[in-house]
Amino acid sequence: MSAAAARRRKQLAKKASLSAEDGGDPVSARLQSLLDSTDKSEENAYEALQLAQSQVRRAVKTGKYDEATKTAYDVSLTLLEKMGRASVASQLLAQLIQVLNETHTACTDEWVAKFGKLDEAYRKAVKVDKTLEDEERDRLGRLHLQLLRSAVKWSDTLGTVRYGHQDLHELLGRQCWRMAQIYQEEDEQDAKAAAAHRPNGDDDDQDEDASIPWLRCEAVTHLSLAEKPEVIAEYLKTLPAPTAAETKTGHTCPAAERDALLTRSILVLSAVENLRDGNILLRAYLADIEDRDIPTLQKSYTNKKDGVSPSHAIFCSMILRICEKEMKTGPLYSWLLKSFNSELSGMFKPDVVKAYCTKIGRVYFNIQPPPSMMSTLESMMGGMGGMGGMGGNPMAGIDPAMMQQMMAQMQGGMR
Repeated sequence: MSAAAARRRKQLAKKASLSAEDGGDPVSARLQSLLDSTDKSEENAYEALQLAQSQVRRAVKTGKYDEATKTAYDVSLTLLEKMGRASVASQLLAQLIQVLNETHTACTDEWVAKFGKLDEAYRKAVKVDKTLEDEERDRLGRLHLQLLRSAVKWSDTLGTVRYGHQDLHELLGRQCWRMAQIYQEEDEQDAKAAAAHRPNGDDDDQDEDASIPWLRCEAVTHLSLAEKPEVIAEYLKTLPAPTAAETKTGHTCPAAERDALLTRSILVLSAVENLRDGNILLRAYLADIEDRDIPTLQKSYTNKKDGVSPSHAIFCSMILRICEKEMKTGPLYSWLLKSFNSELSGMFKPDVVKAYCTKIGRVYFNIQPPPSMMSTLESMMGGMGGMGGMGGNPMAGIDPAMMQQMMAQMQGGMR
């Protein structure tokens, strides 16, 4: 027997042995061998990825959906926890979410918990890998955002919770805030290099994942949908207080980021009819974050001659108080929006902000947007566009006594 024939015979014997150990499937046997190996090289990880992808596709084709999702999840977790290969695992994670959607796999608490494990393992793998260049670490962070967004969308489509599961929203919100913090630290270390590497927030349409304002807005939005007002408050506490320029009447600069994020959070919570968490967030903000005098801010809100722009904290408080009242307070809501319009227009993505306002007007006060806006409103939490139903005199029909009573109740609620 020639040497080549002998080698071939050994290979066939080894293949038969592996097949017997894994129910006659040499691909599964080889995959398991790679995952059990102490070799954590990128070559081994990529081979395991290719074999896993093949197994997942075959399982889907033969109708073995549970096997497909289990293989994708198990191998992804092993690639992250044992091999520390986030870049490789991300490709299988994308396939996992695709399969979950294609096979109409329901979003259950068990699957949400699995995504929690994957999130933790992914972040750890990226953090401990000291060989990663900054650019690659940044790419993996953005990729993680995309995967979490896809998971939230899947939970909305195939879950039982409107807008998506709260725990997945929390994972996404926290990751958005982490990415924003990383970019801020880069800016502080080297502003010029960071500006050349990424948009500065005013020109972020083509690369929103790299915009600090966008990431923070998305963070508080998802944390609002996650029903985590205490987490939002802790994050807002880390931001600087408003400057004199940001609180001056008629200021042309954007509102202070801390104030704007509070307003956005309260609008989101109100739009989804979660006034409970809106009140929790506002109380935490006024107690631990806002350092300006509340009675003075309240009095200043309707005073156009004191040189101070309307306070976001007072606006948020009035929004919550009005939404708790009967539908007849709709004219007061319209007046409130008009009095705060310049601040709302200066916030990041003002069209989205005003869409939330439109949603609130429709839900609480039956202020209907134009018919052409209805479908768009439904597609994006109240839609895109202006504050429908605010035509004419916004103060028409307001009882002055009601207005004074509302301000008095608001003051009492802020103590």
